[in-house]
Amino acid sequence: MTVLFPKWTNRVPAFLALGAGAGALFVVFVVSFWFSPKHTDVGYQPFQPVAYSHKLHAGELGMDCRYCHRNVELGSHASIPDNDTCMGCHKQIKKDSVLLQPMRDAYGDGTGDGEAMPWIKVHLLPEYAYFNHAAHLRAGVGCVSCHGQVNQMVEVMQVEPLSMSWCLDCHRNPAPHLRPTEEVFNMEWFPPRDHAEFAQRMIEEKRLAPPVDCSGCHR
Repeated sequence: MTVLFPKWTNRVPAFLALGAGAGALFVVFVVSFWFSPKHTDVGYQPFQPVAYSHKLHAGELGMDCRYCHRNVELGSHASIPDNDTCMGCHKQIKKDSVLLQPMRDAYGDGTGDGEAMPWIKVHLLPEYAYFNHAAHLRAGVGCVSCHGQVNQMVEVMQVEPLSMSWCLDCHRNPAPHLRPTEEVFNMEWFPPRDHAEFAQRMIEEKRLAPPVDCSGCHR
């Protein structure tokens, strides 16, 4: 009987199966690694309508976060500064700066008829995820834990993935992120040697039990 295919072709199905398995594993690796927020979100740094420097205002000038983000201690959203907040200073400081012209245009005559500055949000959470700034601040979580050393950023960028797994890691073990409540806005605060004891004491005194079930963030 005539042999149509050489013997080595008997191994082709096995090679195809191995190749398909390896290809599937490669796809899973690529998606889980490069499609994760660590690569798609970390480093996001949009251009803002006005070149506002956190390094200058929060760092060199030492302005408190709450001066601009004044709702951060009261509600779920930190809020962004309105035109009056910015122009409260810049009516006198750099009042003729070309870079601040968009702000002056938005402010108008100061009667409130101007348009809000189209600031671009940097830290984006999906609409189905509930997050409350005030609750985290009361617990003793500092701004740095989520936003990084903003006081050193000329242009704010996202430094943490803000993914579900990243949040759950903190909820399961909040101790490393806890600090005295009076220090939550202090960008230069560093944990002391006895931080572990302090954190455990805070967890017990405040009865901290961050939710780790779905209903905690998806309501």
